[in-house]
Amino acid sequence: MKNLKIELKWALLFFLMQLLWMSFEKIAGFHDEHIDKHAIVTNFVAIPSIVIYVLALLNKRNSFYQGYMTYKQGLISGLWLTLFISILAPLSQYITSTLITPDFFENMIIYSTSA
Repeated sequence: MKNLKIELKWALLFFLMQLLWMSFEKIAGFHDEHIDKHAIVTNFVAIPSIVIYVLALLNKRNSFYQGYMTYKQGLISGLWLTLFISILAPLSQYITSTLITPDFFENMIIYSTSA
């Protein structure tokens, strides 16, 4: 598990980024008054997601592999990172749906059926 500390750290940072992104969407009104633009804006979460993956792999390369990492090592590290993020995803969704924006689904249903 010692060799997976970096992946776990970055998975937790990804988890926090997701919660911050959802908070931003809520504050900016994309979960209620500007819900019509939600489908477009929510795709921009890919930018910080990619940045986190790149930084995680760079951190793994520089800290664990002393500056040189093979494709296989990077792939395995990325798979572990993805596994940890996937494990944390239900918790992130639960926090988003209950604490950050509990009325999102109701608002989306109203928007979807009003057209």
